[in-house]
Amino acid sequence: MTPSSAVLTKEQVLKQVFGYDHFRPLQAEIIDTVLAARDCLVLMPTGGGKSVCFQIPALVKDGLAVVISPLIALMKDQVEALRANGVAAAFLNSSLGPREQESVLWQAKLGELKLLYVAPERLFSGSTVDFLKRLNISLFAIDESHCISSWGHDFRPEYRQLGKLKQEFPDVPIIALTATADKVTRRDILKQMGVPDAPTFVASFDRPNISLTVLPGQKRLQRMVDFLEKHPKQPGIVYCLSRKTTEEIAGKLQKEGFRAEYYHAGCSPEHRSRVQEAFLKDDIQIIVATIAFGMGIDKSNVRWVIHYNLPSNVESYYQEIGRAGRDGTPADALLFYSFADVAMRQDMIENSELPEEQKVLQRAKLARMKQYAEADHCRRRILLSYFNETVA
Repeated sequence: MTPSSAVLTKEQVLKQVFGYDHFRPLQAEIIDTVLAARDCLVLMPTGGGKSVCFQIPALVKDGLAVVISPLIALMKDQVEALRANGVAAAFLNSSLGPREQESVLWQAKLGELKLLYVAPERLFSGSTVDFLKRLNISLFAIDESHCISSWGHDFRPEYRQLGKLKQEFPDVPIIALTATADKVTRRDILKQMGVPDAPTFVASFDRPNISLTVLPGQKRLQRMVDFLEKHPKQPGIVYCLSRKTTEEIAGKLQKEGFRAEYYHAGCSPEHRSRVQEAFLKDDIQIIVATIAFGMGIDKSNVRWVIHYNLPSNVESYYQEIGRAGRDGTPADALLFYSFADVAMRQDMIENSELPEEQKVLQRAKLARMKQYAEADHCRRRILLSYFNETVA
């Protein structure tokens, strides 16, 4: 869809651009809120359809939508998907050379784009804000908005600058989106964005198609091989705490005859790109990764997620298991648990340079994760109650 296209309704865009006949729960209400130039916060689980909530208003409204996204891979994937659907989209980040960046800026200036993805650090560097002020901006979408809150599980200082957006663009609606945030984090996101009274839309966190299992941390490799043999040729992700462990486990799984590769932030960009592409194409069955892998990965047929080590908090755990079963069919989440993992996580908190207030928060989140792992009753209820949802 180019900027010169005839104005379509949200229903027409849903069908013609994205191929769906009906909106999922809350999507239509969220889109109407943005189209009415109102700010809002959206909480939807991984695979719940968050992107449509800002992409459709971007295509219905006149002007350029600016999407703030934290990961280069995430931007690239979403822009490529939009272009494949005929939408004029581009991104600005450090992966582009000066000439490529200049080309994108000219496209925006000439009104040839509908969506522009920008890294938060790029948005407030140089003259980007002044440049955007000269354009007709239709909306700002803040993806992974939990990153703006120091109460969240993945706080990023560069996100704090996004609070300036409402000051610089008071009449442009902001839609903040995230997959996981408790009540305290939700309130803080809105406060930091400068829109404390904006409505919050919370989709159900229940993923009944994902089976939740916790096993003792002893003999992890053998237990994992037994699990994988019951899931022949099914793609999945193994999450590990350290880069070294990802490489070791990937090597051991390869020796067992599995098509496995490792992925972490210390790998070269070429390695990460190759592994991610091979996984998306089903050339690789298993990705053994740190949390550097997964955010925004659009692969609907992931059938299982294994946590080789205990996650640091429930939010991260929920977000990571949500990468399985995005197609709605049965999937499995297996968590290995040991006291050694808890002790390791506690040491990481104590040895960090975080202020004491943040350490208190991290300890409390780890305690909730430990309670989940040790629970002897329905874990689904525990997960949902964490996000203030009850299950029937």
